[in-house]
Amino acid sequence: MVSTGRGFRSRRTAGSRRATRRSSLKVTSDVYIGFPADENSAPDLAILREDARKEGKRYSFEDVLLISEVVSTPSVRKDYDDCTTKYGRYGIPIYLVVDPYAQEVVLHTQPTATGYIAAHTHKYGTGKLPIPLADGRTFTLDLDELPRPESEEDAR
Repeated sequence: MVSTGRGFRSRRTAGSRRATRRSSLKVTSDVYIGFPADENSAPDLAILREDARKEGKRYSFEDVLLISEVVSTPSVRKDYDDCTTKYGRYGIPIYLVVDPYAQEVVLHTQPTATGYIAAHTHKYGTGKLPIPLADGRTFTLDLDELPRPESEEDAR
């Protein structure tokens, strides 16, 4: 399933979706994920378990295999710090930060109560990155097809 967002976010997310191989993956964007005792999130991209079902207007954090956020200038701290802590605390197996300004992707794995144990950085333009998911499937991110800033004024 793919749900599109609106405005700038949808342009960023559309570029991210083009950079993915999602055969038989339940992929969604800008759809609420419920986190008890925390603010709900609408990540730029999420991959859900095959049997995930909406609960009202949102999916449960327990259905999430991977969350990805695309950094924008107002969201740098949130995407790198706040979301890393939150998604790790809730046991999201993989958190992927796509940073068009630094032209890199940070792959967080091994969630803990305070974030993630492992963080691996991959540069744009270095081919395909296969990411094994917790259910045994593989999500492939094409690092040659990721979104870039629209203008130099947007750069950090």
